[in-house]
Amino acid sequence: MAAPSAPRPPRPRKEPQPLVIPRSAAEEQRLRLERLMKNPDKTVPIPEKLSEWAPRPPPEFVRDVMGSSAGAGSGEFHVYRHLRRREYQRQDFMDAMAEKQKLDEEFQKKLERNKMIAEEQTAKRRKKRQKLKEKKLLAKKSKLEQKKEKESDQSQEQQSSEEEADDMKEEEEKEDDAEEPSFVMGRG
Repeated sequence: MAAPSAPRPPRPRKEPQPLVIPRSAAEEQRLRLERLMKNPDKTVPIPEKLSEWAPRPPPEFVRDVMGSSAGAGSGEFHVYRHLRRREYQRQDFMDAMAEKQKLDEEFQKKLERNKMIAEEQTAKRRKKRQKLKEKKLLAKKSKLEQKKEKESDQSQEQQSSEEEADDMKEEEEKEDDAEEPSFVMGRG
């Protein structure tokens, strides 16, 4: 008999999660995100892009060539049908690839054309902005020149008035020189 072991404490029960049936694709996506965000340390499997299906290339050497002779048995029909289906599949694939390439080329041409149109529009608008900027600069320069002219006119008037004022002051000083005080204030 086995020795009695110590009784284990009961495991904590997980709360039963309610069964939620998503009603839309958005709700299903929300549920998946919630489940992923419960454990953010867990790595998320991101599926790789599936490679495009391509038919098996035709064999380089065909050993049993099917002829059109009347002696072909009924058992060969299924082989013929299978080969024909595979060939049609291969041709359809090649046609689809050619169409895809054509659409890609058209799309690239359209992108280039749109890019050129956008660049032309940008250049046109840039030129217009430059013209406006130049006009503003010219207007500012002309205003500054007018202001300087006014200031120079005023300064010339002020200079002439200052010269007149200086002349008057000199005359007044000459008159005041006669009445100079005999002592200097502030010296002791």
